[in-house]
Amino acid sequence: MKIAAFFMLVATVSGGVFADTASDRQHIEQMMRHTWERPEAPLDIGPVTVEGNHAVAGWTQGDRGGRALLRKSHDEWRVVLCAGDALLETTTLRNSGVAGNQADALSAAVAKAEQSIAPERVKQFALFKGVMQVDKEQGHQAH
Repeated sequence: MKIAAFFMLVATVSGGVFADTASDRQHIEQMMRHTWERPEAPLDIGPVTVEGNHAVAGWTQGDRGGRALLRKSHDEWRVVLCAGDALLETTTLRNSGVAGNQADALSAAVAKAEQSIAPERVKQFALFKGVMQVDKEQGHQAH
């Protein structure tokens, strides 16, 4: 009986973690679509990888693409910066305010998530050249 109760507790706690992550992913996708999607230019978002209060979202829009680093503050996700392959590097993540261990975990999680999608799509993420800091107050210009 004790073992069964333990597994039920683990399943309940794990389920809550997954639900929060799924909810975070949905909020990120909705926010990004609301900000940048246009009727003539649909925004395709994913994968979205969440680690704590940071996330990296891959995106494509037409023949363009990139990755966005997001930070959750006061239960709201905001884009911190947009980049291409630079967001695969822990140095870029750390320089953007992601703590050391979390930067390592996020970088590894993004790489793993991107292994399950089409290589052509991953190549589109690299098309975003440079690193563009996003102004928190004024939002972000169209990609």
